[in-house]
Amino acid sequence: MKINKKYLLPAAIVTATILVIFFITSNPPQAKRGRISQGSQIVVETKTMAPQDYQVVIESFGTVKPRTQSSLVTQVSGQILYISPNFREGGTFKKGELLIKLDDRDYQAEVKIARAAVFSASQALAEEEARSKQALTDWNRLANGEQPTDLVLRKPQLEAAKASLMSAQAQLDVKEIALERSQIIAPFNGRLLTKNVDMGQVVSTNTELASIYATDYVEIRLPINNNDLSLMTLPEAYNAADIIGVVFNSSLVGNQQWQGEVIRSEAAIDNSSQQLYVVAQINEPFNVNDQQPMPIKIGQYLTANIEGNIIKKALVVPNNTIYQGSYVYVVEDGKLFRKDINILWQNNDEAIIDKGLNAGEELVITSLGQVSSGTKVGILGDTKPKDGKRGKQLKLSQAKKTEKGSKNVSQGAN
Repeated sequence: MKINKKYLLPAAIVTATILVIFFITSNPPQAKRGRISQGSQIVVETKTMAPQDYQVVIESFGTVKPRTQSSLVTQVSGQILYISPNFREGGTFKKGELLIKLDDRDYQAEVKIARAAVFSASQALAEEEARSKQALTDWNRLANGEQPTDLVLRKPQLEAAKASLMSAQAQLDVKEIALERSQIIAPFNGRLLTKNVDMGQVVSTNTELASIYATDYVEIRLPINNNDLSLMTLPEAYNAADIIGVVFNSSLVGNQQWQGEVIRSEAAIDNSSQQLYVVAQINEPFNVNDQQPMPIKIGQYLTANIEGNIIKKALVVPNNTIYQGSYVYVVEDGKLFRKDINILWQNNDEAIIDKGLNAGEELVITSLGQVSSGTKVGILGDTKPKDGKRGKQLKLSQAKKTEKGSKNVSQGAN
């Protein structure tokens, strides 16, 4: 019996197909998916919160003002005959230094006339005293023991002579004062701000010669944020022996710095800002040295760091751990939790937490986005296993890998 070859090939294909289908259905592929890891999803760095005594530094700002600024005016009239070399804008002078001298010849003449009047009044008084004594002598010789009257003893005439002398002496004092005022003397150690007159100019009484200010110290008016008032001791309430220090900074010429102190607080709240202002001073601010190549300037803008109170057992956190200004993250039992907080005080770098955070808690200092509470985390640097199973599984897998490697080596040798 002959088999037709044209039927042999299709039969072989059908048979092979059936065998392949049987093989596939008998040996299904096995997925190599493992169980979902129950370990940490993220790793964070934490800081254990510990109470500390913290010195609060209150930030403020202000402009430099002289402690004394006044207008230098004339009290007499005359022509300016002399001007000090220091009498120029920006010039410095010492207390008692002669700044301007007026033509004083008229005042000298008036002083001489007044002195002559004093001499005449003194002579008239001496003559009247002699007459009074002579009248008493004559009365005692002729009166037979009776008491003399004031007119007999010339007491009214004597008192009039004394009054004339006093008037003449007062007139002399006035003329001498006018002569003295023809010389403009510096009232304090200071500096000239503006100059209004010059050599040869004729000035009258009450002419403003210049604007000057004292250089012994300057004052800076500093606003205090209302929230910071409870964190500092105001000058009106502290012991006079205590000093509230202030560090002033300016970037006008490099990085300049001055040490100062708060000397008083203002008596009322500022109407425009509704804030309380304190006044600080810098002593000897115009000294120049290697650290301060340029003296302070009137009107210069300064930033100030004022010593506040020392907060006992404060919880201080970095600002980058605070989210939206209202909450932080902590780690408890390997899980991340969000905690709402209240900030007592804050600067550019750190903040003091008033409520919401407790000592001993693990504060997350790693920057995070929006993370849900309860998320499992690992702590950076914490290598301690959570339980013994993980260590046993790790040792078993390592042992299996070692055994498998040994078999592969022995097979290769054979």
